[in-house]
Amino acid sequence: MSAALRPALRSFAVPNYRRYFIGQLVSLSGTWMQVVAETWLVLSLTHSGVAVGVGAALQFTPMLLGGAWGGLIADRFDKRRLLIATQTAMALPALALLTLTATHALALWMLYLLIFVRGAVNAVDNPARQAFLVELVGPERLVNAVSLGSALVNSARTIGPALAGVVIATIGVQPCFALNAASFAAMILALRGMDTAALRSAPPAVRKPGQVRGGLRYVRTTPALWIPLALMAVVGTFTFNFQVLLPLLATFSYGGGAGAYATLTTAMGLGAIVGAVANGTRSRVRPALLAGAAAAFGALVLAAATAPSLALAAAALVPVGAASVVFAASVNSFLQLAVAPHMRGRVMALYSVVFLGSTPIGGPLMGWIAGSAGPRAALALGGLVALAAAAWTRRAFARAGVAESSACTSARSPAGGPAPAPSSSTS
Repeated sequence: MSAALRPALRSFAVPNYRRYFIGQLVSLSGTWMQVVAETWLVLSLTHSGVAVGVGAALQFTPMLLGGAWGGLIADRFDKRRLLIATQTAMALPALALLTLTATHALALWMLYLLIFVRGAVNAVDNPARQAFLVELVGPERLVNAVSLGSALVNSARTIGPALAGVVIATIGVQPCFALNAASFAAMILALRGMDTAALRSAPPAVRKPGQVRGGLRYVRTTPALWIPLALMAVVGTFTFNFQVLLPLLATFSYGGGAGAYATLTTAMGLGAIVGAVANGTRSRVRPALLAGAAAAFGALVLAAATAPSLALAAAALVPVGAASVVFAASVNSFLQLAVAPHMRGRVMALYSVVFLGSTPIGGPLMGWIAGSAGPRAALALGGLVALAAAAWTRRAFARAGVAESSACTSARSPAGGPAPAPSSSTS
């Protein structure tokens, strides 16, 4: 078993990555506790699917509006130091929510405002984390590191909501905010404890006018970048709305509470971990994998929408979680291996914009559909859209001449040739 797992875990041979992984696991578990607590507070205050969608939208609106500039910041500054700053700032909304809930002073507009503030910090933190991976492990381990990162995110998505469900049901929402505020210390300590000489830091982007527009032009003229980004934009808007739909399914379709929500989220997270470990054995990503993963994801979401009971829905969400990670990690890896190093922050910011930033559009829309036609109908629509997007992607790659022989295995320059080796200078 250990020999079989070794290829899927090879990034753990890098000490800096081990520190990063542990710190992120603790930090993101705390963040997911807060997300669940925020969602439950919105639902408790409003009993409205649209209001839940608005809360999710506010979390990601800063990414939609400012994600490209967040990516430019990631390209211009030392990413390790930038992450220390953003992780510190992320603790402030959690402390504010802890104070407001403890004093019974929380109003819906305050909750929405603090969700927006957390999203604003994340608009810088997320592209910096995405671009930092290649500095930790190098391009030869990048696909594995991205897959392990997906396992990390979904482990946190399993641990955080499971803990949050127990805490909310037995004590209340306040400890969720306290634990999240404390969890950022783990990531900050991991970043401070890294061997900076071992980081493969890319030279910072030189300040000059039009750098955001330059990044957009670079993507627009590179089919290996704009096709996966378009695919993720569509699937992210219509299919990746589980933060909105799962609490509505738990409450309105299955008549449950926080425990039912945690059950659905945990089931999906467990499947995601399995999918991430399986995907981590790959060393390259082919165009056909992107279309195939989107099709599998859509078909499985459609199947989950028909589940007649909570137990069957939880069982159906396990393969949905696996497929979602294979799809998202494949798009992420394909982009990172196709982009020039000095553009990585901006391109990965666009990935974050279309993946996370699509929620301000998709969240309220799917929340409205769930409120009008039921959560199952909204889930089924997402599955159908993913299937259609998969078919379009296959044709788009063929028309653009992005052949299977051009599978991404290493970083490339804007002209399509090999990229220069990442700098080995210290941070």
